[in-house]
Amino acid sequence: MLKQIQQRLQFSTQGKTLLDITSEIQKRVTRSHLQQGVCSLFIRHTSASFLIQENADTDVLRDLETFFSTLVLEGREDFLHTAEGADDMPSHIRSALTHTSEQIPFEHGHLLLGTWQGIYLWEHRAFGRTREVIVHLIGE
Repeated sequence: MLKQIQQRLQFSTQGKTLLDITSEIQKRVTRSHLQQGVCSLFIRHTSASFLIQENADTDVLRDLETFFSTLVLEGREDFLHTAEGADDMPSHIRSALTHTSEQIPFEHGHLLLGTWQGIYLWEHRAFGRTREVIVHLIGE
């Protein structure tokens, strides 16, 4: 019989960063005592997102940040939405280009991530924020 568990987690960020949240999500799966199913993640913000990416070499994360900084430039004069600063609209665009939700299967109580995969909360704003993540587990 399928069981569902939903939790809200809060993560504090320190400005633009890729915060590895893999261990926190794995803890929730372990504590659920579910053996197999799907872990759904949803971030309740429009200027932060998720990324499943390489967790062995931090150069990958730095290169991604560099690429997105070049792709979506801050301080553009053609952006109308700048109420919270030069990073306001670029943060929304970066969030739109990435993911605000992820689904990861789990088996035997462990997330089925690849050998070098980690789950990252990607803060797109220049200053730190408290970000809320919904973790929804469905399994047996």
